[in-house]
Amino acid sequence: MSTKIYIDADACPVKDEAVQVARRHGLSVFIVSNGGIRPHQDPLVETVIVPDGPDVADKWIADRASVGDVVVTADIPLAARVIANGAAALRHNGDVFNAENIGSQLATRDLMADLRAADPLMTGAGKQGGRAFAKHDRSRFLERLEALIRKANRS
Repeated sequence: MSTKIYIDADACPVKDEAVQVARRHGLSVFIVSNGGIRPHQDPLVETVIVPDGPDVADKWIADRASVGDVVVTADIPLAARVIANGAAALRHNGDVFNAENIGSQLATRDLMADLRAADPLMTGAGKQGGRAFAKHDRSRFLERLEALIRKANRS
């Protein structure tokens, strides 16, 4: 069993960094999207284009990611699914999803969606968005991805 990296590629700013780490370890990478991205030239990378539709890329990843794999995503429901399959999940800013925090993250996501639905003019902290992706986020991502891969390889 070899660790694989799955990237939920839409709006992911760390695809190249993930490929860099995968190359160092000789791991396969699947960059999954519903289009709009160029195929990667690295032979370890497979660009997967799924049909348009809600959560089609998420389903493709969740159906394949398993114990020892790492999924790069900002999508909380996808993270919950792959954690249930035994895979690790990592946000592009380096935050690690895990069995201990995924329930509260799902609950917060659902609460915020309900609040936005109740008040479409909602502004401030409840509005989607947040701080911009920064250089230290990229560094933290690289550090955490490396740690997750090393942990998977020890298991």
